[in-house]
This record gives sequence, C-alpha cells and structure tokens, in this order.
Amino acid sequence: MKKALLAAALMTAGVVAHAQSSVTLYGRLDAGLEYISGLPNNSYTGSTSRFRAESGDWGTSLWGMKGVEDIGGGNKVLFQLEGSFNTMNGQGPGGGGLFNRWATVGMSNDAYGTLTLGRMLFISNGVWDFDPLGQSNWSSASLVRGRNWPQSSNNIAYQSPKFYGFDVYGQYALSNATNWNGNGTTPQGRDAGLQLTYTSSLFQVRGLYDEIRNSANGQFTDPFNFSREYTGAVNVFLGQFKIQAAYQAIRTSAAATAAGASPTSLDHEWGGVTWQATPAAALIAAVYHVNANKGAGNATIYTIGGSYNLSKRTLLDIQVATVRNSKTANFGLDANTAGVGGTGNSATGGTYDENPLPGHSQTGVYAGIQHSF
Repeated sequence: MKKALLAAALMTAGVVAHAQSSVTLYGRLDAGLEYISGLPNNSYTGSTSRFRAESGDWGTSLWGMKGVEDIGGGNKVLFQLEGSFNTMNGQGPGGGGLFNRWATVGMSNDAYGTLTLGRMLFISNGVWDFDPLGQSNWSSASLVRGRNWPQSSNNIAYQSPKFYGFDVYGQYALSNATNWNGNGTTPQGRDAGLQLTYTSSLFQVRGLYDEIRNSANGQFTDPFNFSREYTGAVNVFLGQFKIQAAYQAIRTSAAATAAGASPTSLDHEWGGVTWQATPAAALIAAVYHVNANKGAGNATIYTIGGSYNLSKRTLLDIQVATVRNSKTANFGLDANTAGVGGTGNSATGGTYDENPLPGHSQTGVYAGIQHSF
C-alpha cells in the first residue's frame, strides 16, 4: 500500500513539474512580388528596373522556439532559438548560422527582471517599436544601410520590470578577443547599449544609446557599421491614429576608413502616422531622411503602405516608396552596403549592388502575404 501511494505521489509530482514547463514553436512566412526602378545597370553607367518574387519585404521570414521552466520562488528559466530564411527558395541564413537571430538562455523574476546570455538582435533594433513601417525592407534601416538591424553575439542582456511606466533594457557583448574592444582576432568587436522607455496610455518615449566597434581595431571607423548611435523616439496614441517620430545621431570617433564610407556622422530622422481604419485594415504614411557630412549628401524616402488582416495570423500587405538623393548621395530603398552600385562595389566583392547612380532616385512597389504561427 505504501509503495502504491509513493508511486502515485511521484507520478503526481512529475505531472506538476511538466505543467510548469512549456516549449512553443513559432514562425512567420513573408512572400510577395516587387517592382523597383532606378537600379544601376551592371556597369554603373545607367539605370534599369526589375520585377521579382521576394521574401521579407514586409517582415523577415523566420522560425524559432522558446521555452520557460518555473523553478519556484518566483524564478523561471528561459530560452529562445530563432533563425531567418527565404520563403521563395527555402534557404536559411547561410554563414549566419542556423539560429542567426536568437540563441539565448537565462533567468527571470517578476520582481527583479530578466537576465539572458547568447546571440541576440542588437539593441539598436529597439527602433522597431517606433517605426511606422515596423522596419520593413524600405524604412528605418534603409538610409543608415542596415545600422539599425544587426545581430550581436557573446551578449549579456538585462530587461527590468516596469516601474511606474518606466523600464530599462541593456546589452553588453564581449569581443572575445585578447584586446577588450577587438583586435582582429575575432569576428566581432565589443558592442553595448542601453535604452530607457516610458509607456502610458497616451504616449510612449524611448531614449537609446548604443555602440558597435570595429573587430579589426576596436574603434568607431564607419557610421554604417562601426559607430555610436544616439536615438530619441516617441509614439503618440490618438484613438484610431498612431503618430511616430524619431531622431538618430550616428557618429564615428575618427575619419571613416571602411571602403566607400566617407561620412563620419549621420543625422537620421523620420515621422509617420498609422490609421487603423477598421479592426482589420490599416493605412500608413511615413517620411525618412538622412544627412551625411563630408560631402556624402542627403536622401529622403517617401512611402505609403497598408495591411489587411484576413485572420488573426494572416495579412495582406502593400507598400509604395521612392527615395530621392541629393547630387552626391546614392542611397537606395534597400539597406545596401555603402559604395557604388552595379558590380563596381569592392565592399561587396564585385557582386551586384543596388545603390543608384549619385543624385538619382529609386521607386518601388511591393505587395505580398504574411502568415504567422
């Protein structure tokens, strides 16, 4: 009898422990059709256009899993694994690894916050919450050539609980080199960042500082890749309307040395409005502008877009955008590497680059479908 009771107790304990743990598989598939004009021709002597099937214009296609285990005393152990892929051909992130976006493990406590370690989206992605287009392919990352959406390895991150509307999030990523900031012996220099957010029912404000150091020498040598970034952003909630605006100052500490990256500072700002016309339909309009020093010019993206939810997990999306460059600038709609377009950009190893001719514009339209699970 005692043995039977003991066995039942052990079985019950196992069921309780299992109930306190969970693993969730999730993902997102994004695909559509895209037309873009103002692309450079192969020899960078004129302009051309292209129509193609594309994945990830409205949002990155990804899949992942996350889990939580309640270990008692208000403490939980967490993990997250996430990788991106191309819906059109099924290919994964290549050299970025299987879980190129997130590979983290850590602990959380409702009273003290969450501490995680591993690979993460870098803290500069925090502008996502304040971008009218949610960092679509033609939005807040375009005019800073991807500076707003890198990943970061060797990272330690802390997220505080909310306290009277405030919360703090910070990251510190080690270079893992024999020199603390990086000396060319590892793929990544030291990265770090801190953001403070205040949220109320009427508005949300975020201040963000981050830095990415050159792995070769631990310095800030290129505004588009290795620099300091200072961001102030705001969301205003007015019934069916959401107004969003941000300003970013991006600075290097010395003359930029990366190929094709002549400026040492960028001033980047944007503003936009989202109209939630119905529970299913939203319309978006936004303007993004960048000004680069040292004669690198300025550029502005004008864009409108919208989405229609077929269900809680599936939406149709469309975006029309144009980028206008000053006579010395060659920013594209996509977050292209700095330098000339066509196949003349040494920074891309001679592969085709979509930067337009200096002073020329690009215009594009994209329509697609996105499903989340």
